[in-house]
Amino acid sequence: MDRSIVRDALGVGLATGAYGIAFGAAGVAAGFSVLQTCLSSLLVFTGASQFALVGVIGAGGGVAAAVGSALLLGARNALYGVRLSSLLGWTGWRRAIAAQGVIDESAAMALPRTTPEASRLAFVSTALSVFVFWNAATLIGAVGATAVGDPAVLGLDAAAPAGFLALLAPRLREGGGAWRVAAAGAVIALLATPWLPPGVPVLLASFGVLVALGRPR
Repeated sequence: MDRSIVRDALGVGLATGAYGIAFGAAGVAAGFSVLQTCLSSLLVFTGASQFALVGVIGAGGGVAAAVGSALLLGARNALYGVRLSSLLGWTGWRRAIAAQGVIDESAAMALPRTTPEASRLAFVSTALSVFVFWNAATLIGAVGATAVGDPAVLGLDAAAPAGFLALLAPRLREGGGAWRVAAAGAVIALLATPWLPPGVPVLLASFGVLVALGRPR
């Protein structure tokens, strides 16, 4: 077993899981209970979608807009799954269980490996590491926000957008079309926010990806 892969996976899990504290606080600030917030991390387990869900609900948006935003952001995991499926080579119940661990971090760790064995180790160790740290941090954040009483007193009502921006920042450093997509999405959301219900501007902002898709390579 390549211990360097496991060591890197633990580092990724610790760094990513730390954002779970912000999500736990954001969930409670948006009106979710500690149990509901923790179940989101256990069952949904994809940070961007979770932040979008509680962000829209916290802003007063409807359930349809919140779920739509979350599903839209989570759709990229299906694309990761297509690439990982043939690489990992699992079938049946193993593939079903592995599907829960398909996230940005596990895909990024598994895809560059040169052997199927290394890819499997990177995928499993990263998915487990992020899962454990993310869920533990969610519980800490949710319980802490509940103890505060009024989340707005400490500014915890801003945890959802702040956490989402923290997750977005590393993607912007990748270069390419990331800045064009982010800028187009931000402009669309800003123009739509005064006129449309909460959550709908987020859905419209997804059309910012057309800027990257439509640009000649």
